[in-house]
Amino acid sequence: MTERAPGKPRIVGDRLLRELAREYGTPLYVYDAATIRRQVAELRGFDLVRYAQKANSNLQILRLLRGLGVHVDAVSAGEVYRARRAGFADSEIQFTADIFDRFALDLLARHPVHVNAGSADMIEQLAAIRPGTDLTLRINPGFGHGHDPKVSTGGAESKHGIWYQQLPAVLERVERAGLRTTGLHVHIGSGSDFDNLSRIRDSLAQAALAAGGALKTLSAGGGIPIPYRPGEPAFDTARYAADWRQTQRSLEAQLGRRLVLEVEPGRYLVGAAGLLVAEVRATKNSGGIDYLLVDAGLDNLVRPAMYGAYHHLSIIGRDHEPQAPRMVAGPLCESADIFTQKPGGTIEPRLLPAATVGDLLCIHDAGAYAASMASNYNSRCYAAEVLVDGGDARLIRRRQTLDQLVALEEDLELAAPHRRDR
Repeated sequence: MTERAPGKPRIVGDRLLRELAREYGTPLYVYDAATIRRQVAELRGFDLVRYAQKANSNLQILRLLRGLGVHVDAVSAGEVYRARRAGFADSEIQFTADIFDRFALDLLARHPVHVNAGSADMIEQLAAIRPGTDLTLRINPGFGHGHDPKVSTGGAESKHGIWYQQLPAVLERVERAGLRTTGLHVHIGSGSDFDNLSRIRDSLAQAALAAGGALKTLSAGGGIPIPYRPGEPAFDTARYAADWRQTQRSLEAQLGRRLVLEVEPGRYLVGAAGLLVAEVRATKNSGGIDYLLVDAGLDNLVRPAMYGAYHHLSIIGRDHEPQAPRMVAGPLCESADIFTQKPGGTIEPRLLPAATVGDLLCIHDAGAYAASMASNYNSRCYAAEVLVDGGDARLIRRRQTLDQLVALEEDLELAAPHRRDR
């Protein structure tokens, strides 16, 4: 008997996916609004949910989340701009970074967005454009953990945050600059696990007692994982929030004031809500290995090539057919353009049914760090995005055209060249 891989239910039905692929073409990102609403509801144990929009910054996704009472985190001037275009008030946006580039500093001088500073040199730069303002400090607790070393954001080998042992000196520096430390934030990595995420509570509690003073907000950061593989257990968000509540209550008793408890998920809110739909364009056997070649590539979803990240794969309409080990690869002139690989680039065939040209392949859990990390590599156009909400499906990003692909480069030969004195 042919071995069968465990299935994973599609969040959008086969019939609708086929219709959307016919109307908008492939590759195509499809998002489910109901899944996003469910994920937000799972985190209501916190006082405030703040979305890390780097996971997926589409304006309509941002507007959906804003309608659910979610605030937003931005890590660049562009993300601040997106958040404001999506309708977020300046008071609902937080800028988190380890530097101010000049573009961001100019924008923040004009819009009083709260700053979460990950480096001490940002203190005087913020004071120069916004004297007497409040700020949050991002703490590096001395350890990190994520689904891959490349997304571990704590410890000595991470560029992120203010080293925990330097916090007293940095707090004094904030005071000398005439600013107020009203928030503390910690984040150890993306896609971490319960035990490591729980460790940061003690680190943040110690930092909060050191900060004292005007402290108003504690942020548990993000990093909450989602189950990518069939059968993986979901993260226990209720227990996680309850544990943080204990830390919050203890600190409130010691500091004698009310604290707001934030959580800052990105992937957790949108990851499971997305599918990347691709069309099979060729099949082949090379040295005994069966390949399905599809029209989506690492320009649409870079996580497998970058981290060896796992995404469940399925062929629309063939879930109950016999399956065999197969590789799934994209169209790019790049050897790493393979969706079925492990960390380090080792190939990892998947159990999939036989497919023919014209079949549609679904890449599951592609709502986070897919479209937001897309590129024009090989001069490929950005794919379209669709949001499904109940019985309605609407285009929320048009497919990029070839003219748009080169628009920023056209006619520059007619402009006067920049001259330098030598």
